[in-house]
Amino acid sequence: MALFLCFLYFLISSVTACDRCVYKSKVAYFSKASSLSSGACGYGSLALGFNGGYVAAGVPSLYKEGAGCGACFQIRCKNTRLCTTAGTRAIITDLNQNNKTDFVISSRAFAAMARQGMGQEILKLGIVDVEYKRVPCVYKNQNLAVRVEESSQKSNYLAIKFLYQGGQTEIVAVDVAQVGSSNWMFMTRKYGAVWDTSRVPAGPLQFRLVVTAGYDGKWVWAQKVLPLDWKAGMVYDAGVQISDIAQEGCPASSCDEGIWK
Repeated sequence: MALFLCFLYFLISSVTACDRCVYKSKVAYFSKASSLSSGACGYGSLALGFNGGYVAAGVPSLYKEGAGCGACFQIRCKNTRLCTTAGTRAIITDLNQNNKTDFVISSRAFAAMARQGMGQEILKLGIVDVEYKRVPCVYKNQNLAVRVEESSQKSNYLAIKFLYQGGQTEIVAVDVAQVGSSNWMFMTRKYGAVWDTSRVPAGPLQFRLVVTAGYDGKWVWAQKVLPLDWKAGMVYDAGVQISDIAQEGCPASSCDEGIWK
């Protein structure tokens, strides 16, 4: 029993709360970024404007059944002759079902890992060994936004997706209510970044979100988002931005708080 308790203490003490854990894997690329924009997150062509086309498909452990959509990662290859120490940054917009690599990224993001003048050389490799970590997403002068999906119909059905989510967090719950009302109705994740409900409040709409933050979570309240005459296909400013950091549990040896430069 004493031996078991010592082993349990070792396991707990060897894992620490960390802003950024470093992981090792391999990365491949798609020649066309559009292949990643039409994927499992549901962003469509909007994804190509998130980060200059530096987008990625992540394995299920990173996709997180859609909660990982919009997450930003810093990725650098291990070949020091070819690659910089800063690497590249990519945003998850799709699900990667290939278990040989943690990411498949756009060719633009892949080439950006290389030293100046070596972009074509790294592209010829097709797949490289990398290390990566989650980093905050930054959208300068851009609030969190809500896009109303084309399938939405007033009073019958509402489907939305969140765009330009800053920080290093995940949206794990969404409620909707009429502006000024406390009668909140929950929404469900339809797929990827898309949330929906068939119980649509009348009038202008507000949202409240539960996001991961710190080692737990927090509420974010977007008070006046959709106007009375909201329309399908339109994007609306949520009036807030998320800048929190959600911590991970990882071995102290793989904890890296900084940004690679």
